[in-house]
Amino acid sequence: MSNTFEKRRQAPSIALISIAIVAVGVVLFVLNLMLGSVSIPFEEFRKAVFGGEASTYRAIILDYRLPQAITALLAGIGLSVSGLLMQTLFRNPLADPSLLGISSGSSLGVALVILLAGGFGGISVSTLALWSTFGVTLAAFVGAFLVLLLILALSTRLRSMVSLVLVGIMIAYIAGSVTDILKFFSQKEGLHSFVIWGMGSFSNVSKAQLPFFAVTILIGVVGAFLLFKTLNLLLLGERYAENLGVNIKQSSMLIILVSGFLTAIITAFCGPIAFLGLAVPHIARFLFRSSDHKLLIPATAFLGMDLALFCNLIARLPSFEGNLPINSVTALIGAPIVLWVIFHRQKVLK
Repeated sequence: MSNTFEKRRQAPSIALISIAIVAVGVVLFVLNLMLGSVSIPFEEFRKAVFGGEASTYRAIILDYRLPQAITALLAGIGLSVSGLLMQTLFRNPLADPSLLGISSGSSLGVALVILLAGGFGGISVSTLALWSTFGVTLAAFVGAFLVLLLILALSTRLRSMVSLVLVGIMIAYIAGSVTDILKFFSQKEGLHSFVIWGMGSFSNVSKAQLPFFAVTILIGVVGAFLLFKTLNLLLLGERYAENLGVNIKQSSMLIILVSGFLTAIITAFCGPIAFLGLAVPHIARFLFRSSDHKLLIPATAFLGMDLALFCNLIARLPSFEGNLPINSVTALIGAPIVLWVIFHRQKVLK
């Protein structure tokens, strides 16, 4: 009886928080379309979006800002959900989408295309239109996906999640080491292009690529939501979950596959985006006071959308010439949240 009353008492607050999160997301999305190096007054914005007449403002909004805002929205959703899956699977509050070395594999793929071509072929990839878009994205995805396949193959032979984490970290070190060697022998132009890619950006997805990016992210998020019962059972412990009929190895592989797929797609198109997947799940748990993934997955997705749109807006403020690297903004916001988690957990343990 008391549990039923508690649920009824919490329901209005959950609904209000959810409405507020969605409302903030809508406001941030509109601001992403209005603000930037060229600020668009609201009346001009309304005319450009709903008027239908060709204008400079309309071109800026539809050709540049709208794809970037949608990319930020989708990347925030995908990385946040991926981070939640990793934290639940490994029962580690500091786990994030890059934990298993998938982002490092993506960076290695890009390094092989940009740095290797420049170092041995004397070619600056940044000067080749084809490779600066499609080639780099494809190399990043292939690198990430190969590491994901390697992790999945090794997970069938490893008995504990701790061993899998250590393997992922070692793979990341190996990929990072090879990338550093390529950096050492690369030309300045190639190195500059690689560093810029590594800072992350939501402006790399073109209008033509956006449908594919959106569909793949939505497939990954739906796949994550379908795993909510398994994720809830894993929170109770592996033995308890096994007693309830959960195949631990198969479930772990599915979770890694979904999380890795989201990470690979986003890293390939946007570069390695830091802290979103680490920080947002903690905000969701704090706001909703729940460990039920049926609630946490959509909550994390919408909060990730809000935070990514906010970071993209800050990176494109009119006071800055051009765009700030998105990772510099996500780190400024995400790092304090991670510090709060560490000190909060230490307080609870005392």
